Amino acid sequence: MFRLNENYLKLPGSYLFSTVAKKVAAYSDRHPEAKVIRLGIGDVTQPLVPAIIKALHEAVEEMGHAETFHGYAPDLGYAFLRETIARMDYQERGCRISADEIFVSDGAKSDCGNIQEIFSADCRIAVCDPVYPVYVDSNVMAGRTGEYNEAAQTWSNVIYMPCTAENGFVPQLPGETPDLIYLCVPNNPTGTALTRDQLKVWVDYANSVGAVILYDAAYEAYISQDDVPHSIYEIAGARTCAIEFRSFSKNAGFTGVRLGFTVIPEDLKCGDIAVRSLWARRHGTKFNGAPYIVQKAAMAVYSDEGRAQLKEQIAYYMRNARVIYDGLKEAGYEVYGGINAPYIWLKVPENMTSWDFFDYLLEEANVVGTPGSGFGPSGEGYFRLTAFGNYENTVEAIGRIRALRQ
Repeated sequence: MFRLNENYLKLPGSYLFSTVAKKVAAYSDRHPEAKVIRLGIGDVTQPLVPAIIKALHEAVEEMGHAETFHGYAPDLGYAFLRETIARMDYQERGCRISADEIFVSDGAKSDCGNIQEIFSADCRIAVCDPVYPVYVDSNVMAGRTGEYNEAAQTWSNVIYMPCTAENGFVPQLPGETPDLIYLCVPNNPTGTALTRDQLKVWVDYANSVGAVILYDAAYEAYISQDDVPHSIYEIAGARTCAIEFRSFSKNAGFTGVRLGFTVIPEDLKCGDIAVRSLWARRHGTKFNGAPYIVQKAAMAVYSDEGRAQLKEQIAYYMRNARVIYDGLKEAGYEVYGGINAPYIWLKVPENMTSWDFFDYLLEEANVVGTPGSGFGPSGEGYFRLTAFGNYENTVEAIGRIRALRQ
């Protein structure tokens, strides 16, 4: 008789955003006349900018001719894209990153989930709390997290680093020594970020204890403050302790096109073994390369035309963030984020849980957000709203929420 990977059975319930979607669908079935505004999932709403559309059309045309047709892409990505990424995302910021250290994939979510495969099953992980659920769930699937305490909403072998208003949402160095440290900067869900000095503490710590920082920089394009680094490799010492994940989803609207990349410096080693070599082996075995069409479209992200258009699009979303932040603040809510990230993190009323507040907003205002408890135990009592909706709906949604307090 075949056997299942029983670690999957340890996962509590369904994936957070699947649960949200089911609740909203059930409400819409009961109230088909309601205009529900979704500010929950972090999916973009604005179309791909003209420069990217033009590149996609050109690449599609190339695929229709024998002399310009492309089949399987190189495992690690086309050189034209990797070289451009290395130069414009890293070298121009003073980071010593080469094209050979960049691995193009179909998205940062895939890489964040798959990266743990190259590390030992007994590695101990540390996560910020609250945190993007994929980090913990993918390690649950690998059997690395121990047993689940339903009452505390924690895993026995996971080191949780609470990020709350009391510590300014800055994770503190853990009392127990981890092997893998997940950092998401700017943070999903809190919308907060780390300064250079704060991030340097983590780089120095990881190097001192022999840990690897798994650094999710999916929202770096939204950073507005000068003292917040766009890459961990802007910090001295990061090449020997950090892996960075990037995405084209949020900075260029590729949620429906799918593209991302991971950076692993050659200096990151376990003894004499370069971690980069293991990821390259895994990448080549399990991945046939991101589509040529999509990689050509990504080149438009780095063009002068594309950069200008995307700057406007990011400003559009950050205007939404300001509408949400200011509106909730004026309504008397305790609000965080929205400065270096398109997420706003708010404190729910004291007499409610985060799921109570979800139900309250859905029933009374027809507005959807994401309960903080879904991101970890320290997320209880908080709620996430996204700025990725369209402007008109965002204004209307905040107006509805404010009206509930009048």
